[in-house]
Amino acid sequence: MVAISELVTLKAGALEVGLVPHVGGSVSVLRWRGIDLMRPLSDVDLEAGNVLGVAMFPMTPYANRIAGNAFVFAAKHWRVQPNNPPERFNVHGSGWQHAWTVAEAGTVNVTLSLDIVAGADPYSYRATQAFAVSDEGLSVAMTLTNTGPAAMPFGFGLHPWFDRDPDVTVQFGAKRFYLEEPDGLSGDPVTLPPELHFAAARLLPGGWRNNDYGGWDGEAAIRFPARGAGLRIKADPVFKHLMLYADPAKPYFCVEPQTNASGAFNRARWDDPEEGVIVLGPDESAAGTVRFMPFEI
Repeated sequence: MVAISELVTLKAGALEVGLVPHVGGSVSVLRWRGIDLMRPLSDVDLEAGNVLGVAMFPMTPYANRIAGNAFVFAAKHWRVQPNNPPERFNVHGSGWQHAWTVAEAGTVNVTLSLDIVAGADPYSYRATQAFAVSDEGLSVAMTLTNTGPAAMPFGFGLHPWFDRDPDVTVQFGAKRFYLEEPDGLSGDPVTLPPELHFAAARLLPGGWRNNDYGGWDGEAAIRFPARGAGLRIKADPVFKHLMLYADPAKPYFCVEPQTNASGAFNRARWDDPEEGVIVLGPDESAAGTVRFMPFEI
């Protein structure tokens, strides 16, 4: 059984946010006026500790996949381990697969922390997520610190899951579209064609979509007309990318704010601001906040 102490609930006005620190430092529910605006964690997945069933989990110390489970940085060859079988390649780093600690707690705010020491993977880091709720919505301030002995490339982000209602629409602005390669990998970007754009609210595509949108303007809106509510996402400029995952065979989809482009570690354009990789020296940190604001429709 799950101990009550392992569950955290924050409330402000009509907003309720549940956290499960022991399941990847994740959000279990985001509910407004009794309406679920993220896919809620089921009792079965909660008991199993299934992080792939949560409403939202953190991505640290980078977002999305590393091809070949290896990259070259500072003239050194670094390896990471596959972490999501049967997938061949490491995805979303290590943070989502560890229990986080409640570092601070109040009535409307909670800070979770995670310390990782390099082992099979080369990263030593400290990550925090500061959750705060208000009448306006939920804010998540992420901080990532390199606690290792050498400079390394980093990235971070949030991975929310949404119910795929038949009438759900998505809207956001971006400049580039990263082509998808085999095994869920991301290739080079192309100029965003009109048929792939979400500048105006539109239904999810009828076909498969698993692509990084680069040059994201930091805002997105997801509308659930049948539920009479929507969710607006606003992110700090450090979040330059938005990942869209939508499989028409699945009852959910994902819209993921992240700092680094998917596949950026393999392209190794470390000083390209559009790729969004953050190089941190020892004891250096990077931070950014994403806000989730419900609205009536």
